[in-house]
Amino acid sequence: MYIERTDNMAELFREAPVLRGRELILRPLVLSDAEDLRRLCQQDAVYRYLPTYLFEKKYEASEVITRLYKEGLKDSLILGVFQENCFCGLAEFYSYRAPIHKASVGYRLLQEKWGKGIATETLGVMVQELLTHRGIEIITASTMIENKASGRVLEKNGFLLVDHAVEENWGFPEPTIADKWLK
Repeated sequence: MYIERTDNMAELFREAPVLRGRELILRPLVLSDAEDLRRLCQQDAVYRYLPTYLFEKKYEASEVITRLYKEGLKDSLILGVFQENCFCGLAEFYSYRAPIHKASVGYRLLQEKWGKGIATETLGVMVQELLTHRGIEIITASTMIENKASGRVLEKNGFLLVDHAVEENWGFPEPTIADKWLK
């Protein structure tokens, strides 16, 4: 099995930024966000299409936030997604590869925030940051083939489906069948 080498995310983001969209702010989580993070992590529907090894699932919510921008920044950068100071979910940058100017993106929203355009705007803000301010030229994403809604969000942001129904290691006992997207 091939495992992609990733560079330290701290090389791409020296510190966790605050990113602004039209209606959203993506910002670092703080301890007062722990209850919102806990609520997100308890929603089974949110995690049905996601890997098992997500940072926010490793520890209790307040400990996640305490560790997130120290040890978590090695592999990924996770920001909270907020609309009018209301927590909506998480945005994640991961799999940074400096030599080829590549990074991957993902997001997860509270179930009650689905279908409101929040994922589309979140992804747009992330793409803009990577292309405009971070020198990234290749942006990828992966979705389980059953996750049609995330596929539509990626398409709305100009991503193309480049590989359908391929095996990936998402931390489950068996390989996950996923679609690979490219911008």
